[in-house]
Amino acid sequence: MNPQMNPARVDFVTLKLFCAIAQSGSITKGANECSLALSAASRRISEFEETVGLMLLDRSAKGVTLTQAGHAVMQHALRLFQGFEQFSNELGEYAKGIKGHVRLWANMSSLTEFLPSALASFLKQHPEIQVEVEEQLSGDIVKALLDGIADIGVLADGTPTAGLDTKIIGHDELVIVCSKDHSIKSKKSISFEECLDYDFVGLNRGSSLLELTSRQAEKFSKQMRLRIQVRSYDAMCQMIAVNLGVGVLPFQACAPQIKAMGLKVIHLEDAWAKRNLLLAMKAHGYQSPASSLLSQHLLSQLR
Repeated sequence: MNPQMNPARVDFVTLKLFCAIAQSGSITKGANECSLALSAASRRISEFEETVGLMLLDRSAKGVTLTQAGHAVMQHALRLFQGFEQFSNELGEYAKGIKGHVRLWANMSSLTEFLPSALASFLKQHPEIQVEVEEQLSGDIVKALLDGIADIGVLADGTPTAGLDTKIIGHDELVIVCSKDHSIKSKKSISFEECLDYDFVGLNRGSSLLELTSRQAEKFSKQMRLRIQVRSYDAMCQMIAVNLGVGVLPFQACAPQIKAMGLKVIHLEDAWAKRNLLLAMKAHGYQSPASSLLSQHLLSQLR
């Protein structure tokens, strides 16, 4: 956007109109959706483009399409609407007597193992506080904390955390899990490099655990032989149980499934397999009383 743009000249009605036009592909339809006359809608969009100093819509006889700049505006506008809706919902919660709202983003390992009991005890002590929990990748958690979208993050170490205050909140060990019929089932420990000779069951692309293991494989100038990729630890265990491959899993988080399915656990000899779970918040950022209470409670649960 033009650095000279005055935010005061952009209002929510115009942004809503712009999104409606972009989604319908028609200024007429967008105007109708926003209960505006066509002439008023056209004038608003022209003034909006003049304000940002860029063409946002390509106009033709078939309708309108977004320019590259228009796509960027659309993404930011949708985020603004989402934030405003969240803002409105939170105010409504205060009106109902809820005294605090905390946005907690956490990775899959912590949500599976550490957080359920910790959150249950916290909410029992503080029923007036609402905690909104989202499962996200560690890298996305860091960005959300820096952008102010999340208040507290729980993630595995190894992710760059510049700009955040972090404290160790727990520990985890990544292990190799295989079926009782796999050729390495009798091993007590194994190097990750040796595992690369076998087929793997892994999580879907974008998973921080898959990123970590793929990065380690590259250090040996090899690639993981991913035979199948799934969306959860439980699904990984089920595929491993029928001998479709070995998997790298956080032991503490998956211990119940491992035991129930009779899977074999082999300790990884690599140093990166033993990792810390981090509680993270934006450095020097404002923390509401509710966020402070939750972070203190989570730290008290350190094992």
